[in-house]
Amino acid sequence: MRRFAFTLMMLTVAAFAQENNTTEPKVKLPKATMLKNSTVSYIDEPKEVNSFQEMFSEGKFYGRLRSNTFYFWWKEPDASHDITLISGAGGSVVYQSAIYSGFGFGAGLYYSHGFFDAKVDPALRFKAGKDAFSRYSYLKTGNKNMAVLGQAYMRYDWWNATSIIAGRQLVESFYTKSNDTKMIPNTFDGLVFQTEDIPDSKLQLAYLQRQKLRDHVEAHAVLMRGDCASDGCFDDTDPVQQGIAALSENDDSAMHKGLTYSRLNAAGKPTDAPLITGDFHTTPDTDYSFDIDASFYVVPKLISQAMLEFNYEMQLGGVRIIPGVRYIKQFDLGAGEVGGASISGDLNATNQRNYKDYNSLESQMVAARLVFKVKNYKFNFAYTNILDEADLVTPWRGFPTSGYTRSMGRYNWRANTKSYRAEFVRCTSTDGIYNDIYVQASVMYQDEDASKYGGANLDSFYYYTGFMQNIAALDNAQWRFRVGYQDYVEANVINNLDTRFELNYFF
Repeated sequence: MRRFAFTLMMLTVAAFAQENNTTEPKVKLPKATMLKNSTVSYIDEPKEVNSFQEMFSEGKFYGRLRSNTFYFWWKEPDASHDITLISGAGGSVVYQSAIYSGFGFGAGLYYSHGFFDAKVDPALRFKAGKDAFSRYSYLKTGNKNMAVLGQAYMRYDWWNATSIIAGRQLVESFYTKSNDTKMIPNTFDGLVFQTEDIPDSKLQLAYLQRQKLRDHVEAHAVLMRGDCASDGCFDDTDPVQQGIAALSENDDSAMHKGLTYSRLNAAGKPTDAPLITGDFHTTPDTDYSFDIDASFYVVPKLISQAMLEFNYEMQLGGVRIIPGVRYIKQFDLGAGEVGGASISGDLNATNQRNYKDYNSLESQMVAARLVFKVKNYKFNFAYTNILDEADLVTPWRGFPTSGYTRSMGRYNWRANTKSYRAEFVRCTSTDGIYNDIYVQASVMYQDEDASKYGGANLDSFYYYTGFMQNIAALDNAQWRFRVGYQDYVEANVINNLDTRFELNYFF
């Protein structure tokens, strides 16, 4: 099966790597479109106006209809591994005002309905498709719908390229992402300062008090997992009610499960601590193409991280060669003694004792890559190593291995995990409109430590292929198809296939 999957992926890449010389008509520029990194690009943006009235009348509405279908297959399904099928249908309406005297505002309404048969596919068994509806709302009320205010902000722009944005918003940084790959994006309530008025540089600072994950209808704590004490279970010994309560706050797949309301409260730690982030990018004005990126996050009295990255670009004939390195240092500010070194959060499990210090979240990551770009093609060979200390804590949809060894659905930032990935990309867009098929394919090997994280870490190969294209006949429509196959080296009974198909129509 491993050889078949690898061969299939390589044949697919070869088939779609040919230049498209078709004479088919190209799509027209829509008002908005989805980029390959799953962020929405607003092409027709509001302009500056000269009156308060024009601030409203010259604003722009952006409509979107979308559907997402998720099929997750296990080689040998059992009581804890279900083959599941779920679809989501919905859309959004986003309004952006024009800018008057530097002031503007925006709002976004989002809707999703999950289609699934609960008798065949229980709500708690879904993996990728769980974000098509709110599991918490469904298990509480039976409601398969999500209707949410995803954006509601005000902004003030001054100087040439400096702004402050306050309210509920999409926050794109190293540690926080909208990650709009499902039905409703990941958003935050807070204050964001950003500027490009520093020569050759960009700076963004954010103070984020609350988060609203993609499958939540209400905002929740940024780094606290719900439990019966916070959610008010009728019977706090009932595992079903405990499972529902765990979905009430930050239940992201990468969330540290040991940082519950009860544990934080008992340790005198904040249960509503904010997330403070900073991002700095600069390209020094030299004779060389040299990029420097630095980022950090702090959750006061709990945990923080710092990231530093260097990328250097050189030209060799018609090939651009870009070596890059990234280093992450995680600092424990008190979260380790509450939840432990493993993000599994089970303080009584034997696997916690296999960490360097099971009461500490001090940790590090090193990464390196070598990128080759030729015309519309990119080849990326990368390596990441999370040192044998503690798991990394980043549950805000910004992935520490992104751009290096992050593939769809893979969380490869647990302690003592080494990943090796080869990636191929064919991208034909310069404006966010993919007239020809965008192709991305990769092979990754994960060398994991089975003694950690409850013994769930097993070495595996992960094969991924993704396609994306705008539909010329419909102008504003776009389709996406992504598939990933995980092949475990010594436990192929739990091999699995993750398939996703998405349609977007912007108007």
